[in-house]
Amino acid sequence: MLPLAITFGEPAGIGPDITLMAWRARREHAVPPFYLIGDPDYITQRARKLGFDVPLAPTTPHEAPANFAGALPVVRLEMKATALPGKPDESSAPIAIASIRHAVADALAGRCAALVTNPVAKSVLYGSGFSDPGHTEFLGKLAQEHTGQAAHPVMMLWADELAVVPITIHLPLKDVPAALNGELIIETARTVARELSERFEIKRPRLALSGLNPHAGEDGALGREEQTIIAPAIKALRAEGIDARGPLPADTMFHAAARATYDAALCMYHDQALIPIKMLAFDRAVNVTLGLPFVRTSPDHGTAFDIAGTGRADPSSLIAALKLAARIAAKTPALAK
Repeated sequence: MLPLAITFGEPAGIGPDITLMAWRARREHAVPPFYLIGDPDYITQRARKLGFDVPLAPTTPHEAPANFAGALPVVRLEMKATALPGKPDESSAPIAIASIRHAVADALAGRCAALVTNPVAKSVLYGSGFSDPGHTEFLGKLAQEHTGQAAHPVMMLWADELAVVPITIHLPLKDVPAALNGELIIETARTVARELSERFEIKRPRLALSGLNPHAGEDGALGREEQTIIAPAIKALRAEGIDARGPLPADTMFHAAARATYDAALCMYHDQALIPIKMLAFDRAVNVTLGLPFVRTSPDHGTAFDIAGTGRADPSSLIAALKLAARIAAKTPALAK
């Protein structure tokens, strides 16, 4: 199988730390072979700061698996990172964006089995003129640029205990009701059902959809979006043969007995979905982007500027993201290399 590609992420964050840690844990945790796309000199400096003896191997994707046992393979970008740990600078956004672009090109050209993205700082990207709401949307745009086909990327957070999907993602809460519509719910649920079946080998995925309002609207007393938008979308999904139910009160969807009744919870806004999974599996949850012509996973945490370069970062979520990316790529016939 081809190696995985890891993006550089925000250099001032913990991305370099956890990448080094994941490579050091490669034998103990059976980490699949990967290569990092970025500035090898910067990674060497971070390894020294952390007190890690990690040899680097300048590599191509093709050479990475053979190098992986004895050195961390790095595909060099022709740009430098200069940010100190915890202090992003003018080099941060250009190298983070260039690394993502390079990884997508590798994935679509069949040079890597999947891509795993290190955390970025959206505020730093926005300051450089970055116009997409986040990683997920940017990946969808890149996929369309490369293939000419429109992509509908869907963010799913996955752990053994729970999988969640926010229908609307990076929006202020006040903008969610206006953005929510039946077409968005239906298209998102179709993607989730299809890819849980194809990529996660769940024969007939069971989808539970939350309401938007407290108590799922309380029969219209606390809001009518459940009656006018969400319930009709669920009815349309069921007519297509998708096992979808709801709208359910979000405050009763996530206890153990409720979780046993579905394979993924589709929630109407960001925090409705992400709070429960981060409570249950903060160090192990993985961000998976569905609806793309390549496999992409990511650790389910941010840049953690306050602990970058200190050695206190936990690589568990990155290791889980690497393992899940390899598992999906290997078990999905259309994506297996």
